[in-house]
Amino acid sequence: MSAPSVAPRELYDRVREGRVSVLDVRDRDEFEAWHVDGPGVTARQVPYAEFVAAGVGGDPADLVPEDLEEPVVAVCAVGEASDEVAAALREAGVDAVNLEGGMDAWADLVVVHDLGDGVLQFERPSSGCLSYLLHDGGDAAVVDPLAAATGAYAAAAEERGLAVAAAVDTHVHADHVSGVRALADETGAERVLPEGAADRGLGYDATLVADGDALAVGDRDVRVHRAPGHTTELVVLEWGGDLLTADCLFLDGVGRPDLEDADRARDLAARQYDSLHDVVFAFPEGTRVLPGHVEADTDRGGPDGGFARSLGDVRERLDLAALDRDAFVDRLTTDLPPRPANFEAVVAVNLGERAVDEDTLELERGPNNCAVSSAE
Repeated sequence: MSAPSVAPRELYDRVREGRVSVLDVRDRDEFEAWHVDGPGVTARQVPYAEFVAAGVGGDPADLVPEDLEEPVVAVCAVGEASDEVAAALREAGVDAVNLEGGMDAWADLVVVHDLGDGVLQFERPSSGCLSYLLHDGGDAAVVDPLAAATGAYAAAAEERGLAVAAAVDTHVHADHVSGVRALADETGAERVLPEGAADRGLGYDATLVADGDALAVGDRDVRVHRAPGHTTELVVLEWGGDLLTADCLFLDGVGRPDLEDADRARDLAARQYDSLHDVVFAFPEGTRVLPGHVEADTDRGGPDGGFARSLGDVRERLDLAALDRDAFVDRLTTDLPPRPANFEAVVAVNLGERAVDEDTLELERGPNNCAVSSAE
């Protein structure tokens, strides 16, 4: 017997609205590596095997942690084991539902926010990745597309009568498989990357842009500003009164400097400091910051439930912004969280050294771990 289910989008809406209780029946290591998270989420892990045993000689309701309030959302990898658990709990009198498709479906969820001024923001809640569709007239450019979400960008463009003219990466990503090539293949868009990607070994044809270059989108321009630190080639993109800050600046942190070359992390952290103070913070305080990632508890400051804040607001909230250069470097290179899962393999894929297929996309499952939080 199956239990009632909730779709990933419905779970996303519940997470945004308030308290959510998640019962994860995967193994402990899978749960600790990556699980449903967010403000108001209480997530607890009890392995599926314990519920199987309870079904033979016990009450499955006794296995539900006391701090999980009903209704309880049962979760597993693909939604099958958790369906059994949710059904057993309902028979035992617990208000439980199943996450349809499990964590695989949660990983595939992409939510679109219309931020106005020709900006659509695509949020991937499972990893905190953000990407953007910039549009003017009948043209569009997609910035930092995910390979797993290629269809979402194409559909959004088609729905609005837009032609995707460019697929742009701000840097060689380490936390997700880039969708630049897939989106270009599907829409005919021009592939665009920073010129420094060639120095890192880019193995496929693309238009390379340098500091000061501009990409035309309709009657507007996307202006390129070099901002190394997170990686040597990273650029931020100016779009009218918006600044797409990629992994240089987030709303509550900055990009970590150790993914390209851990031995050069201190040098890259120093370059990150210079990029923030000489490039990003040189923009007017009213400039709207559109980051490349968010954390599970990042406050939403943008329209339509999206993530955006003024540069002045971000800088005021960012403790890291008040540090001098040496203290900043120390902070960015000390006690960092684990690096993204399979990051070296993901980089190889994004440089064109490995093919993109369904198995490749499995490499990016899990949190992005690309940020250094402003919190001490």
